[in-house]
Amino acid sequence: MTVEQQARGAAGAGRRRSRKDEILEIAVGLFAARGYHGVSMDDIGAAAGVTGPALYHHFAGKEAMLAAALIPVSEGLLAGGRERAAGRSDDPRGVLESLIDYHVEFALANPAVIALHLHELDRLPEEPRRRIRRLQRLYVEEWVTVLTALHPGMPDGEARVLAHAAFGLMNSTPFLGGEVDRRRRAELLRGATLAALLA
Repeated sequence: MTVEQQARGAAGAGRRRSRKDEILEIAVGLFAARGYHGVSMDDIGAAAGVTGPALYHHFAGKEAMLAAALIPVSEGLLAGGRERAAGRSDDPRGVLESLIDYHVEFALANPAVIALHLHELDRLPEEPRRRIRRLQRLYVEEWVTVLTALHPGMPDGEARVLAHAAFGLMNSTPFLGGEVDRRRRAELLRGATLAALLA
């Protein structure tokens, strides 16, 4: 099966989405598989079953697609992190476990988006790139707050190092093969991340 067929199949799965959302999902899959510069608007159009020029009805161009894929993800991660930490300052271990569960589930469900974050973020113009970096920093700070509560006396800088190390572990999902089923991958990622952050 070609990348285009996989992308088209992914767009048809699940709940009914707008045509714009379907096109965006196809673009994300192609960008992740071939790299941003390896995909043209015509490639995306062909995979989506429309002409390349028709895509401009939905997006101004590839940069707009990339921003539309990455900004909501960063906003969603921050909102989800804050939701899990809200009102639970007396239970940092429980908050940490909840944050790990949340991030692992996100990472397993969105390996293509993670690949884009890792490899293509610098392709964006300065304004959306800065916006995403700011959202990412705020998300990291949710983890720093929990880690410094769990490890009294730990400087914030050291907690940031641990948080980024944990993200590296959990965000390894684009590179994991299918030889281990999803449920077990989730268990392994959660256990390894928790052990690393509690050490």
